[in-house]
Amino acid sequence: MREEEAGAGGEQRLRSDASMPMADQMLEGAEGRAAELAAPGLSPRPRLRIAVLACMDTRIDLFPMLGLARGDAHIIRNAGGLATDDAIRSLSVSQRLLGTTEVVVVMHDGCGLHGASEDEFAEGLAADGVLPTWRLGAFDDVEQTLGHSLARLRSSRELPARGQIRGFVFNPETGGLREVEAES
Repeated sequence: MREEEAGAGGEQRLRSDASMPMADQMLEGAEGRAAELAAPGLSPRPRLRIAVLACMDTRIDLFPMLGLARGDAHIIRNAGGLATDDAIRSLSVSQRLLGTTEVVVVMHDGCGLHGASEDEFAEGLAADGVLPTWRLGAFDDVEQTLGHSLARLRSSRELPARGQIRGFVFNPETGGLREVEAES
């Protein structure tokens, strides 16, 4: 049986339970909250016409951080919050098919990619017989890397709306959010 604890907002949170896989606990929890989770009539087109590209880090809770509610924005997450080919594909769908006109990119201090080794990661994959077509995306400077991502997005012709693309760095220790400009 699943053990739950109440979160800060009173919502039920899963707890680690070795007797049941987490995915099973999640499915069970969703079944018990179907009415709460349903979104009848909510459009797949974001109300605020904005897409957010962010790191997948567990410390980043985008909805309260950015003042968003369900239905306000498309949320696209990956390791690092980087403007990868797949992130650009998702943003292109968001703009071209679903009407978004702004993009916000959120990276953060203390990211797992900061200071990681591309070579060591690639060697580990190769040792397992894996030769991916993508790179890890390791970096040494979060602001410089965010600037590169912003510049890449602003020059991506896949995105018809490139005039409102902004980037922020979140500090998970203080909760602060600072803006970073794109490279010139």
